[in-house]
Amino acid sequence: MAYSKNMIFPLFNNRRKQILAEPFPYEWNSYLDNNVGLYRRLTIDEKERLREPTKVIVREKNWEGCKGLVLTDEHRVTIAAQASMLILGIDHDYFANVKSILVYPAGYTVKTTVTNGRIVSEGPSDRLGEAWSGDLPVILSWPDALAGGRDETDGHNVVLHEFAHKLDNRDGTGDGVPKLGSDAEYHRWSVVMSHEFEVLQYRASTGQPSLLNQYGATNAAEFFAVTTECFFERPRELRHYHPDLYRIFRDYYKQDPATRY
Repeated sequence: MAYSKNMIFPLFNNRRKQILAEPFPYEWNSYLDNNVGLYRRLTIDEKERLREPTKVIVREKNWEGCKGLVLTDEHRVTIAAQASMLILGIDHDYFANVKSILVYPAGYTVKTTVTNGRIVSEGPSDRLGEAWSGDLPVILSWPDALAGGRDETDGHNVVLHEFAHKLDNRDGTGDGVPKLGSDAEYHRWSVVMSHEFEVLQYRASTGQPSLLNQYGATNAAEFFAVTTECFFERPRELRHYHPDLYRIFRDYYKQDPATRY
C-alpha cells in the first residue's frame, strides 16, 4: 500500500496519542529524582505535567550515542526532563525542530573556521553542547548534561542552554527573541533585553563580575540561552539583581521559579 503525505499526519498523531496514553514507566521516576534537581522543586501537579513532554521527547526523537556511548533510558529521560522544564508552562510543539539528539561520552572538539577581514584561520573548538537553527540536531556531552541536571543551583545547565536555542529558533531565526504573544510583549522584550545585553557586554569588556555567565555577551542568541539557565537555576538572584529581566522571562516561560527556592 502506498502512503501519501496527507496520510503521514494522522499516523503521527495516533502514535503521539498512544505515547501520551502510556503510563509513565516506574523506573523512570528514579532518574528524575536522582538526576534532575529542578524536578524535585516542582509541585505534584507540575511533576505530573512534566512527565508528558518527557515521554514524548524520549519516544519520538531520534537518539544517537556517539564515540561508542551506548544510550540507555537514563540518558534519554535525564535529558528529556530537563528540556521539558522549558515548556512546562508555554504552548509548545514538543520541540518539533529537534529531530535528533546526539549524546557524547564527554566534551568533544570540532574544527572551526574564523574569518577576520581577509584572514581566515582554522582551529579546534572544545564543546559541551550545541544547537543550530532548522532541524539540525541538539548535541550534548553526557557528563555535563548529568552534572547540570544534578546541580540545579549553579546557574549552568547545558541542556537548558541548548534547548533554549531551539525555542529561540522556532520562528526561523536565532536572534534572542522567541515567539511572543503581542506587539507590546515584543516591545518590552526589546527594551529590556537590549539594555541588559549592553550591561553584560560592558561588564565582560571591563572585567567586572556578573551574575549572568559572560558568554552571554557573545551575541543576543547566547544572551537568551544564558539568561534562561540563570532564570531556572538562580532565580532569586536574577529577580533581585535584574528584576526587569526576571519579569520578562517569567512572563515568557509562564513560570515563577523564584517561588520554588
